[in-house]
Amino acid sequence: MDKEDLRNDNKQPKIIFITGGTKSGKSELAEYLAKKSADNLTYIALSEKRPKDKVWQEKISIHRKRRPKNWELLETTDLINALKIVIGPILIDSIGGFVMESIDKSNEKWQTKISSLLKLLERRESITFIVGEQVGWGLVSEYKIGNTFIERLGELQKNVTKISNENWLALNGRAIRIDEISLEIPT
Repeated sequence: MDKEDLRNDNKQPKIIFITGGTKSGKSELAEYLAKKSADNLTYIALSEKRPKDKVWQEKISIHRKRRPKNWELLETTDLINALKIVIGPILIDSIGGFVMESIDKSNEKWQTKISSLLKLLERRESITFIVGEQVGWGLVSEYKIGNTFIERLGELQKNVTKISNENWLALNGRAIRIDEISLEIPT
């Protein structure tokens, strides 16, 4: 894949979705693809800041060191608002933060938020990279909030996959372009 493959000259939304498990390489792949395609990019870090969590701060520091200095950073828990104001190429890391921000919402309000997010993503005129974590491949959580997170994240990522131009799976430091080797499951 080269820079020409990722150019978005026709004003069609170009969404590249990268998913994978913990430490799979998904963020590194998203950053690699973004560096090849966009000079000025806004990196949307979806999480609470958690300044007292030393492990979290170490993880954030690793991410910061990898990013080019010319990328703008937006740390937020409000992705919908961010998408309304940020113009130009973006990298969202990671979509699980959107789920967490809405974890206590009713199913009806959750469906409304998903619908709003998908519409905003489809309307974007610049390339959009989205990182999403894979969960739910193993044990079922014994806690309701854990199961809610797993189910909502799975639902959201299935919908993001449908509107994405490219879908990647990072697994053990390797990348698979799943569009090229998969079929969409009929509903």
